[in-house]
Amino acid sequence: MINKPPPLHSLIPSSQLLDGNGIIAVIGAGTMGNGIAHLFAQAGYTVHLVDISETQLKKALNTIEKNLDRQIAKSIISAAQKKITLDRIATFTTIEQGVEHAQLIIEAATENEILKLKLFKQIDQAAPAGCILATNTSSISITKIAAVTNRPENVIGMHFMNPVPVMKLVEVINSASTAKEITHIIVELSKKLGKIPCTVNDAPGFIANRILMPLINEAIYSLHEGVAGVAAIDTILKVGMGHPMGPLQLADFIGLDVCLSILQVMQQGFKNAKYAPCPLLTNMVTAGKLGIKSGEGFYSYQEANKELTVAKSFL
Repeated sequence: MINKPPPLHSLIPSSQLLDGNGIIAVIGAGTMGNGIAHLFAQAGYTVHLVDISETQLKKALNTIEKNLDRQIAKSIISAAQKKITLDRIATFTTIEQGVEHAQLIIEAATENEILKLKLFKQIDQAAPAGCILATNTSSISITKIAAVTNRPENVIGMHFMNPVPVMKLVEVINSASTAKEITHIIVELSKKLGKIPCTVNDAPGFIANRILMPLINEAIYSLHEGVAGVAAIDTILKVGMGHPMGPLQLADFIGLDVCLSILQVMQQGFKNAKYAPCPLLTNMVTAGKLGIKSGEGFYSYQEANKELTVAKSFL
């Protein structure tokens, strides 16, 4: 039997997090996980990066080191600061070891509801009493995630944007049960990290993806229906609307599989056909054309060539 955690008033003092002295556990060492680990370690926190794959953990540390090197090249940090940051990150292959002394746990695993619910059951059992449990989900219900734990009042969404060390926004999502004290801690912590927190309530896609994904989906439909080509669609949004990146290029950057998953969550959650993924998006994901991560999406990504090149299938 799982023991219920103590009531909210016995939470670990927020000062431990807000003073930069806490331990942050990050579950998942993929793109978002390693970015979150980088961010907190550079801000002075001890970070426990957890993933079942040793290979993925090594890859994550290599990515963090390369990104720190880029910061050195831009004179954002010094070589000494790079070493200090890397020394603050410890890796673990089990949740039990990784979260044992954490004050805040941030889950950043694959955007899959079944996986996240399973992880939160494990995290809840292993986490210290009073620990805050956050998820970086971009669309899945925080209320549903919180409901599988014995501490729903301590569960909150902390949706970072990619790349995490660079992008300023943190979408802070309250579940139906999130305590006001927890929201306050996460908002203040986000500010301490140099981010701009925006608090929203739980709904499919929240705000960021509720607005962004239909835009991306409509761009894909426009391509699918032959209204315009890849370069024209992206150029119109960049030049005409002032977007820093066109919707098709952004979809490649996010990952077409992630875009598909978010749209499916929104379609199911709202029961509205306007969120139905374009067949072209579904087919591209099925074919393994996922964007930057696979080397091809709407554009072709060759390591030696930094020029943006439209994929041959769309020429």
